[in-house]
Amino acid sequence: MIDLDIDVRDNGRVVRPHGRLTMVSAREFRERVNEEISAAPDALVVVDLSDLQFIDSSGLGALVACLKSARQAGGDLRLAAPTEQITMVLGLTNLDRVLRPRATVEEALVD
Repeated sequence: MIDLDIDVRDNGRVVRPHGRLTMVSAREFRERVNEEISAAPDALVVVDLSDLQFIDSSGLGALVACLKSARQAGGDLRLAAPTEQITMVLGLTNLDRVLRPRATVEEALVD
């Protein structure tokens, strides 16, 4: 189970997971983010990673799946405020080139 805060803003939706995004929580995360994408198909979804302490390969897969869903719906998904651990994992897997994390939520919303 993963705890998510969802903040609907004028220029997008901010999803903020807490704790760990792992094999245990990745499916629920993906489903809940896809609900947000379905609610506003052409919207921007920003995943605020500032409270995420750990991510594994299943969590990375969930982020990529959500990016694909958002783009297929006519919107986009961006990452914001990754922790040092998440930045390292994104870099090691070269997913930082695909997911291109931004430093802050505000930067991700206007970029």
